[in-house]
Amino acid sequence: MPALVPTDFVARVTWIGRVTDREAALPSDAMEEAFLSFAGIAGEAHGGLTRPSCSRVVSQHPRGTEIRNVRQVSIVSVEELAEIAAEMGVGALHPRLLGASLAIEGIPDFTHVPPSSRLQGPDGATLVIDMENQPCHLPAKPIDDEGPGNGRAFKAAAKGRRGVTAWVEREGTLRLGEVLRLHVPSQPAWRHASGSAA
Repeated sequence: MPALVPTDFVARVTWIGRVTDREAALPSDAMEEAFLSFAGIAGEAHGGLTRPSCSRVVSQHPRGTEIRNVRQVSIVSVEELAEIAAEMGVGALHPRLLGASLAIEGIPDFTHVPPSSRLQGPDGATLVIDMENQPCHLPAKPIDDEGPGNGRAFKAAAKGRRGVTAWVEREGTLRLGEVLRLHVPSQPAWRHASGSAA
């Protein structure tokens, strides 16, 4: 049996974006298509083959250590954005406000697809899902810029719905409206996933 299994789940690309300077602003700029190189999307501030380690991996590496960049691309789900917006009490939440690289629709409970799953485009471009992207306070400001006072509700509302980060396994081009197929690891869930000892 192959280590990765194609599923019947597909996702349509509804947004492609790029953050060119994350120190200046988090929101991403719209693109019609994006070439995915092994370093990510060209001109993307989160791109690169490596990155300095941050608070997310401080238990493994001292902050600032050069590590493999598995956070090249940020992917959010249209369905989960709608759930976040509803919990926040706003009409809609645009993926650009979160600095998203891609917004997709069609895969249920997208934030919790198994790590190491693949999303593959029509020309073979392939993204490997690293893991859930934990919500943080950074989108609060751009959300407030759109609707003053709304940003503070984002972090709690986005818990378990913030999408995933991913890295490029195979180069290629993604375009708006294209369909990506989900491939998942064939191995069973680890029986010690709760963290308890045997």
